[in-house]
Amino acid sequence: MATAARLDNAERQARHDLAACYRLAAKYGMTDTIYTHISARIPGTEDILINRFGDQFHEVTASSLVRFGIHETPPAHKVNPAGTVIHTAIHAARHDVGCVMHTHTVAGIAVACQADGLLPISQHALQFYNRIGYHDYEGIALLEDEKPRLVRDLGRHGALVLRNHGLLTAYATVAETFTAMLNLENACKIQIAAMSGGARLYPVAEPVRELTARQNENFGGQDTGLPEWIALLRDLQRTDPDFAT
Repeated sequence: MATAARLDNAERQARHDLAACYRLAAKYGMTDTIYTHISARIPGTEDILINRFGDQFHEVTASSLVRFGIHETPPAHKVNPAGTVIHTAIHAARHDVGCVMHTHTVAGIAVACQADGLLPISQHALQFYNRIGYHDYEGIALLEDEKPRLVRDLGRHGALVLRNHGLLTAYATVAETFTAMLNLENACKIQIAAMSGGARLYPVAEPVRELTARQNENFGGQDTGLPEWIALLRDLQRTDPDFAT
């Protein structure tokens, strides 16, 4: 009974955090109608939670999330089949990952279309210096045989540019995964804006790039992404509280 209760509590917390993540993604414009997806592993299990196919991000609630095993294939009408492929591949291979977030934003796709990818030109971008992978486009992610290449290209990183497609983050917690995606999205927006005027970009010295990336890890002595997440969640609970239902 005690073990069951712990798992129940773990699932409730995972549902709460993941639903909040969806609402925050909607708030910050990281949506594509009913497409793209975010998943969270239920601690102590091989099961994950993901959005119900057909729900927009601003409609997702804790109770509406779909639970299924990472070695299962849920019905396509319940879960976006591309989401099934992407999320089960990463969760099965990376047991250190508790959350995976995938987006199709204009800025993210624009950078994903550029041959040089994410440029180390801003403080936001430098968080990902030598810490981001690249995966070539293979069509809509519906084929099982793409899974090993997704896993290979992500490697041990927490961020991935899906070329000609979008962005992906995958970290230990929902908090870190969302805040990393928000920073990656802003890095892409900055890059597009900086390049739009045609002026020569001012470079950051290589030693400073690596230093800045390390400085972003556990900034302020707290778990990465947690301070921002607490602030964002506090605001969400005030303005959009029904995510938790």
